[in-house]
Amino acid sequence: MDKLKILVVDDESRMRKLVRDFLVKQNFDVLEAGDGEEAVDIFFREKDIALIILDVMMPKMDGWQVCREIRAYSKVPIIMLTAKSDERDELQGFDLGVDEYITKPFSPKILVARVEAILRRSNLLTNEDIISAGGIELNKSAHQVKIDGKDIELSFKEFELLAYFMENQGIALSREKILNNVWNYDYFGDARTIDTHVKKLRSKLGEKGELIKTIWGMGYKFEP
Repeated sequence: MDKLKILVVDDESRMRKLVRDFLVKQNFDVLEAGDGEEAVDIFFREKDIALIILDVMMPKMDGWQVCREIRAYSKVPIIMLTAKSDERDELQGFDLGVDEYITKPFSPKILVARVEAILRRSNLLTNEDIISAGGIELNKSAHQVKIDGKDIELSFKEFELLAYFMENQGIALSREKILNNVWNYDYFGDARTIDTHVKKLRSKLGEKGELIKTIWGMGYKFEP
């Protein structure tokens, strides 16, 4: 499979290098832009960019404007980087069609994990339907889960929940985010639904249930 192209846009060369090095290790092809205008030029010249990592504060054209320019023509996944943790900024990002929103400073490993999760959701990382972690093997096309080679019976929602955890391993997931991604945005139930499903899922996973960590007051994290 050809390497997927990722465009990293930040006016700090040190930040671009840090992100690029981690992405290259995961076999991505990385393009760089030092300002918003250069980013737009590269995006329309290259045509086949799979995802954009975009800083907000930049010279010539800021991240919001870059996002507007690109969203007028493309639904390419965009991860916004910002030094601010202002809720209004975050809401503006989602209004513009930003897929993820990460506040600096951040862990490059977490950024790469989010890149991979978004690309899986976009069906760009579908070279394999099998996800393996911590002795659990999940086959999405066969809707089958095995622990140390033995089949485990899961309900549809338990399977979806486990798949979401495994695709986002190492990332802290709020109950709201889990509801939105596993139960979809049209679900108006109680977040306790998640706790009930996690309890059942842990029980069925036996010892492997310990891989689903509770983050008190927030949600869960799958950590093999």
